[in-house]
Formats: sequence, structure tokens, C-alpha cells
Amino acid sequence: MTQKLQAGSYNLLVILGPTASGKTRLAVELAQLTGGEIISADSRQVYRGMDIGTGKDLHEYGSVPYHLIDVLPPGSEFNLYEFQRLFLTCYEEITGRGKLPILAGGSGMYLDCVLRGYRLAEVPENAALRAESANLSREALTERLRQANPKLHNTTDLLDRDRLIRAIEIAEHEGETEPWPDIVPLVVGIRWDRSVLRGRITARLKDRLENGMVEEAARLHAEGVPWEKMEFYGLEYRYLARHLKGELNRNDMFQKLNSAIHDFAKKQENWFRKMESRGTEILWIDGEMLT
Repeated sequence: MTQKLQAGSYNLLVILGPTASGKTRLAVELAQLTGGEIISADSRQVYRGMDIGTGKDLHEYGSVPYHLIDVLPPGSEFNLYEFQRLFLTCYEEITGRGKLPILAGGSGMYLDCVLRGYRLAEVPENAALRAESANLSREALTERLRQANPKLHNTTDLLDRDRLIRAIEIAEHEGETEPWPDIVPLVVGIRWDRSVLRGRITARLKDRLENGMVEEAARLHAEGVPWEKMEFYGLEYRYLARHLKGELNRNDMFQKLNSAIHDFAKKQENWFRKMESRGTEILWIDGEMLT
């Protein structure tokens, strides 16, 4: 990896891996080595006040500049188009300063939309669709979305009516995409033995619970984020909300959340394999080398 870093034939360094794999730490070390700046590719770390539940680990950054963290208030919407728009702004600003952008995260869709070099078009609201949807059941809307997007993988959009309608608008939009900048990436992935990664995930979850993650979720709700909204802010807030509502005791919440995060890590690894099958070259390193 050191030889490739020194080759300097790339203008974007990407650090990816499943949850709890050590992406932030490696990104910070490489930023210090190259004088780079980190861009977060995480769909939840954009929210202010959602720190422990999203695993921001801000203490690890030290003096390294970072971007797309704490840029939105909790409770607001964030999507793939907004990420891509903000990423391009950060990328152009960082390269304009003569620095190396380092994209780090585990959100497969966010990484993919950068690495495959397609630019999403802004999708306006469809007034006709919104009028028509008022008379359609959620099941009918779900079927329409599946027909518009047979490869649908983000089933979170199926749980909320407003998000479901917005997903249909995006899936049925036929606008033209805009040109994409000439990005030449070097993609580094962190890979752990499955049993070791499971241990890291469980240990990390215990640490976060011991250091205020439940209290953070309670504070967010007290500040105006509805329980229903927390369903869309990741597994941690979903199960924390159910615990705080009295639906799960603390032990059951921990066990179910721990199992769900393990399953999520498997899905991330599957996504990375799909990225490779579509032509993304990933330089894999053993996580044990980073300890």
C-alpha cells in the first residue's frame, strides 16, 4: 500500500470497510502522512448532536480537517443526491487548495456514486404523482416503486409514506445527468476475520452504551425528534427508541441491536464485493496490520 500511496497517480483516496473496522483511524493516519483532508461518506454523521449513535469518534481526527460531519440539524432529511452535491463541493475546494481528498466511510451507495462516476440529477417534486398518491395505499405505492426500481435495496424507504413517494419520484425521473469531474481514485479496504470483526462490533457497542448512547437518544427526542423519525437514523437509534418507549428492556435492546449490527456488517461486505464485480479495484489490507 505504501508504494501505491507514493505513486501519486490518483487524486482521491478512498478508505472503506464494514462498521467497527477502523476506517476513521486509518483515514486520519493517511491524512497526516499525505497532508490530506477527510470527507465522510456516512449517511448519518452529517447530523449535529447525533454523535455516539453514529460513531463519529471525533477525538480521533486531532488536527486533521474533516468535512460532511455535523452539517445538518437532527430530524432533517439527507439523501444520495445531497451527499453527492456536497461531496463535489468539498472535493473541488480541497483539490483547489492543493490537498488530497480522502473519502472515508461504509455507506456503499455513497461510495459507489462517487467511484462509478455518475452524477445524479436534481429531481423536482412531481405534483401529478403527489396528487395521485393521495388515493393510493402504501402497498400500491410500494409496488409502484418496485416496478420503477427492480433493484431496490434500501427498504427503509418503504416504511414511511412521504419517503416512499419521494423514492418513486426519484426512480421515475428521466432528467439528464451532469458531467462528472475526472476523478482517479485509489481505493483501500479494511478486511477482518469474521469472528474478530464480530468481537470488535460487540465491544464497540458496549462501550458506546456505557458512555451515553441511551442518554443521547433520549436528549434527541426531548429536543423534538419524534420516535418515528428515529427509525430512519440507523439501527442504533431505532433500537434505542424502542427501549426508551418501553418496548424492549436494556438487555433485549442490546442483544437485538448487536445482532442487527452484525448482519449490517455482512451486508456492507456484500456491497463491497458487488462494487468489485462492477469494476472497482479495491486494495484490501488485513485489519490486524493496523493494531
